Amino acid sequence: MDLRQLRFFLEVARAESFTRAAEKLHIAQPALSIAIRKLEEELDVVLFNRRDRKITLTAEGEALARHARLIEQQVSEARQELDDLRGLLRGEVRVGLSPMLSSYFFPQIVASFKRRYPALQLSINGDNARNIQRKIAAGTLDMGVIAGAVPEGLDSHLLVRDEVVACVHRSHALAARKTAPLRELLAEPLIHFSEGYHLRELIEERAAREGIVPVVAAESNLFALARSLVREELGLAFFPRMVVAHDAGMAAISCDPPLFLDLAIVWKKNASLSRANRVFVDFIIQEVDDYYLLAQAAGTFPLP
Repeated sequence: MDLRQLRFFLEVARAESFTRAAEKLHIAQPALSIAIRKLEEELDVVLFNRRDRKITLTAEGEALARHARLIEQQVSEARQELDDLRGLLRGEVRVGLSPMLSSYFFPQIVASFKRRYPALQLSINGDNARNIQRKIAAGTLDMGVIAGAVPEGLDSHLLVRDEVVACVHRSHALAARKTAPLRELLAEPLIHFSEGYHLRELIEERAAREGIVPVVAAESNLFALARSLVREELGLAFFPRMVVAHDAGMAAISCDPPLFLDLAIVWKKNASLSRANRVFVDFIIQEVDDYYLLAQAAGTFPLP
């Protein structure tokens, strides 16, 4: 008894017809009948009742069918697992990432991932959250790391919640303060992120609540440029604390009331992630968890 015979047997049982089963299997009906007869002879049982052109399973046939279905399922699962493992040798992961995050600890995460899975192709696309969401929906990205609320149509895993702080040059009048009212901070000339970035939307929403129209000294989608403009004393910028925690050139001030930013990894809802993509999701979740546990233990930036 081999897998081919079991496949033929199950197809006849499902179709309740040698003719329909042969059509489904793309073989001649006589060949199918011979294969089933040989299986019956090998097992020394009758598997099908053949009466009035109606094909039904005998008791022995029912017993074999139960086992054959389990074997069929296990073979399918084995093939899928092998396909998945082959996917780790030639798979591709396409990730959208905001420019601010791409300049922080994600380079280390990407490097660690490539060292563990050197055969996987990893493509990083820098963009704002809106465009990342659109690209995931269109299928040009597999997943992305975005800030803020997760929209409909995406599944997600929250990576971290980080405090948003106001950053100024070390010589600024506010630099010595640990905390300042948000109204006072919003009165400063702002170095803003470009349209479409969640951090900009968060600041504008809070400014509208306070009845303040911010004075924008400059705007950019480049984190490195915005940070440099703060160092050049052009104005104040809001950043997640994690990206400025070790920057000696700026002072970070907590807002009152405090502001927080949620970062999540997202992918298309109800989509079956490839083995390569699932490995990357699990890897990044573990890496970020480990990073923040270490940072929290060191007291670098306590989490809310």
